[in-house]
Amino acid sequence: MSPWLVVGLGNPGPRYAGNRHNVGQMVLDVVADRAGASFTRHKGRAQVLDGRLGTLAGGAPGPRVILAKPESYMNLSGGPVAALATFYGIEPERLLVIHDELDFPAETLRLKRGGGEGGHNGLRAISQSLGTRDYGRLRVGIGRPPGRMDPAEYVLRDFSAAERAGLDVTLQQAADVVEDVVTLGLDEARQRLHAA
Repeated sequence: MSPWLVVGLGNPGPRYAGNRHNVGQMVLDVVADRAGASFTRHKGRAQVLDGRLGTLAGGAPGPRVILAKPESYMNLSGGPVAALATFYGIEPERLLVIHDELDFPAETLRLKRGGGEGGHNGLRAISQSLGTRDYGRLRVGIGRPPGRMDPAEYVLRDFSAAERAGLDVTLQQAADVVEDVVTLGLDEARQRLHAA
């Protein structure tokens, strides 16, 4: 069976690293820390970690997974994701994209396959490049902007100190979901998450 490609969306460089828009990449950093491995540059314009997640019955290493953080800006994520999918021979049903979600309260996680992009430019770019919307999404709630703040400005702001405490727990929970998807499959992982 082909590996999973798990993509954490965000914008490149240290300037954006703590932004709400980069929460997908923050999740992958937690997964990488747990695996005791690090990302390396890939010719597909992404930072990539090719490894295994979890353990199988009898203690054997878990399934192979490709973790990827595109080095493009969010609205250009499609090119790197499509290039990696082609390079590793991964079909859309083995793709999981982790992204920020304005329409969910902070610390909320939702897992689904397919559907619309909800105005998310990163998802729109991926759907266009792949020619399908039928891939997995792990949505990490960041809440709505306060008052009349422009959502585009809000997602490019760092999490506040007060938000960081809850965020650390959410990132660990999201990393658990990633591991469940890779070891159990998306449908079972979704049932486990949404039953909690």
